[in-house]
Amino acid sequence: MSVVIKLALLVDDEEIDQRQYKRVLSRSGLIGEIISFTYADDALAFLKTNPDREVDVIFLDINMPRMNGFEFIEAAVSEIGGRFVKGVVVMLTTSLNPADRERAETFGVVKDFINKPLTIEHVQRVAKLIADGN
Repeated sequence: MSVVIKLALLVDDEEIDQRQYKRVLSRSGLIGEIISFTYADDALAFLKTNPDREVDVIFLDINMPRMNGFEFIEAAVSEIGGRFVKGVVVMLTTSLNPADRERAETFGVVKDFINKPLTIEHVQRVAKLIADGN
């Protein structure tokens, strides 16, 4: 499979997780460009100041300081609109709380909910979602 995802944003406050996930995303061979953010509010600022950049997928951690993943989605939808991401948002979590999954499912843009760690198989599943038009 060749590059399916032109631009992916990775939003995770854990530096170790971020490094590992960037490696996984790169090794998958499915992603052209990865832009990573430690804080969700920085990712939101990027989206607002770069409206011409088409983001195919956002890999979004749920539990982060300053702004969590749910707050990010709510802010992005209210400030940018439902098309802040061209493809999908994938929630990443270590939480086993079913309420987190249920809350994620209330957002139309959230197409997948992945328990960490992110694997190449997860990336392949997300690429298939995007290739199939979500």
